[in-house]
Amino acid sequence: MAGRFLQGGPVTQPYEYRRRELVEPDWTRFPGWRDVTREQWESAQWQRAHCVKNTKQLHTVLGDLAPDAFYDDLLADQQGAATMSMLVPPQMLNTMNTDDLHGDPIRRYMIPIASDRRTDWPSHPNASRDSLHEHDMWVAEGLTHRYPTKVLAELLSTCPQYCGHCTRMDLVGNSTPAVDKLKLTLKPVDRYDAHIAYLNAHPGVRDVVVSGGDVANVPWKHLESYLMRLLDIETIRDIRLATKALMGLPQHWLQPQVVEGLERVARTAARRGVNLAIHTHVNHVQSLTPLVARAAQTALEVGVRDVRNQGVLMRGVNATSTDLLDLCFALQGEAGILPYYFYMCDMIPGAEHWRVAVWQAQQLQHDLMGYLPGYATPRIVCDVPFVGKRWVHMVTEYDREHGISYWTKNYRTSLESEDDEALARQYPYYDPIDTLPESGQKWWRKQQEGAASDGGSAL
Repeated sequence: MAGRFLQGGPVTQPYEYRRRELVEPDWTRFPGWRDVTREQWESAQWQRAHCVKNTKQLHTVLGDLAPDAFYDDLLADQQGAATMSMLVPPQMLNTMNTDDLHGDPIRRYMIPIASDRRTDWPSHPNASRDSLHEHDMWVAEGLTHRYPTKVLAELLSTCPQYCGHCTRMDLVGNSTPAVDKLKLTLKPVDRYDAHIAYLNAHPGVRDVVVSGGDVANVPWKHLESYLMRLLDIETIRDIRLATKALMGLPQHWLQPQVVEGLERVARTAARRGVNLAIHTHVNHVQSLTPLVARAAQTALEVGVRDVRNQGVLMRGVNATSTDLLDLCFALQGEAGILPYYFYMCDMIPGAEHWRVAVWQAQQLQHDLMGYLPGYATPRIVCDVPFVGKRWVHMVTEYDREHGISYWTKNYRTSLESEDDEALARQYPYYDPIDTLPESGQKWWRKQQEGAASDGGSAL
């Protein structure tokens, strides 16, 4: 019997894929960079030296591309609500749309302004400076042992650029009027020695995320030495380098000294059967340029096993299926970077205008399925305090009216070694209050009125 085939034109889909080649925007459109040469632009030293650190410097670069009211709005945020000081490399600024700077997704998280933030609920009542309790789980300065077989190594507290939504706003960067930052106190060599000593003494740890801050700010010879010491530990099988600079300052990862050193580390890792990967942080397709693709490809060519992306899901930046799919296709198809995770924005102060509800994240995960190859379909995860990363559909219970979801886990953190109830407990996570029905918002207002009258939290 002859087969039956569908006839007619193409089927209309909710999302239409079209290949788009990466483009390096013309930086000379900025009044302050009209005379900058390509050689200067591709220099990591030039990029670092010309980072924008304050409103005055931004005005020098942008000139009349932004109205005076924008600079006033920015200054008001810097002097009041900002949890991160301003530090924007030229590479990052160049990927912003200067025709609509106010609405630009990169600007919205890299250079937040006062009018971005909510005035009714600027912070969730349960937000905290160290929302994931990473500092509480330090087993040595800068070494967080949160999962049974994995640790997070914070080598330093600085980055080449500061994002407004930084989950480590308690430690990373300079203090702001709103946040007096914690400080690392040990000399780097003593901090690194303490990390290595702990890992040698705990053979159950097999996976080290080397982060900060950003490893791109560690002098290469010191970073290479640290990585080689990790590779000397027989029980370490995975090493992940966390660096937003692969996207925000790709020039760093293209420097000959760094490329040659990365190849030495990668060859040693391969010889010892250790998986070496780079994890970067791209939130919007505009940030992907040919320089970023070249940096990722260079890392793969010298032997890094994978380059993966861990973005953050944010309202006004990327919280639509079109934005996420555009980004993922560009990551996987054009830049050679594997879409891996999108984290829900953490419950830090001043972040409610960025955060999405669990149900919204679940809908986005649903809408991503079926378009990308399975291996390149990212998971959207909720990082639940005291629990860890959970796929957004793994919620145990969900009170949509009050925006409270409940989650369980199957391991103890380093804080709970003697807690017999840790594996039976349900841990709460909170939606942004403005995403709740009016009844839920009224309930939260009542709780806050009670807390104010009692002089403390009623929750």
